[in-house]
Amino acid sequence: MKRALVLGLLLTVGGAVMMAAQQPAANAPKMVEVEKVKDNLYVLRGGGGNTAVFVMANGVAVVDAKNPGWGQPILDKIKELTPKPVTMLINTHTHGDHVSGNVEFPASIDIVAQENTKANMEKMPIFKEHNGVGMAKRTFKDKMTIGSGANQIDLYYFGPGHTNGDAWVVFPSLRVVHAGDIFSGKSVPLIDTSNGGSLLHISDSLKKAHDGIKNVDIVINGHTPSNTTWTDLAEYADFTADLVAYGRAGFKAGKTPEQLAAEWKLPEKYKGYSPQVANMMGGLVGRFQGLQKELQ
Repeated sequence: MKRALVLGLLLTVGGAVMMAAQQPAANAPKMVEVEKVKDNLYVLRGGGGNTAVFVMANGVAVVDAKNPGWGQPILDKIKELTPKPVTMLINTHTHGDHVSGNVEFPASIDIVAQENTKANMEKMPIFKEHNGVGMAKRTFKDKMTIGSGANQIDLYYFGPGHTNGDAWVVFPSLRVVHAGDIFSGKSVPLIDTSNGGSLLHISDSLKKAHDGIKNVDIVINGHTPSNTTWTDLAEYADFTADLVAYGRAGFKAGKTPEQLAAEWKLPEKYKGYSPQVANMMGGLVGRFQGLQKELQ
């Protein structure tokens, strides 16, 4: 009974659990590591989710702003890369390790997110505490194109997965996409049911993204130490589909989420994936509990 209560609590707090697990100690040095992806595109790692920095003709677009207190370190690092001002911030989804730094960005910049993500962000204490500073100003439903030519950014939403507002941020001239946490890395997916995430539907959303977005080679993931490829995305869609199929078969055989989690083994064809399942979002038991509810 105690175990069930703890698991239930983990599922309820959802994104807060994830943020707490990934947030560095408050007194730790805020070190931002830089990887140059293309001549005008960088990834900033450390302090939460991976941040993309896209240097355009007349300004800089940033994707995701990390944990609380990391907005200014991001801005400081960008000044080392380019003298151009930050004019836009795009959030891939609602979690605190991707949006909390928003509040430290200039109030004048354009902030963009999928419409469900904005609704989820409006529930977060950090934006209430800062009187709405850092909140998304523009939203899109399924697709939005910003700019043109070498400066073009395409935003897509293909359905629920990690949350119900996972944005795919594409830099078409560079053949790169920032996938956020719907493809956080090669591991069991993080599913935040409290913010509309769905293990049942994540594979379909991933496949739609792979089929619907053209001419991409490189994927910036939500939390990996290095980027992945478009082929990796297709494989990850298959991985999540196989995980759901395993769960469906187990439930049909009368097994519980606890039994499914205890018996699950990483399939050999996904060698190289992390065999460890993060306890964030309730761990593997929590994933199967959520799937069971979705199937009912």
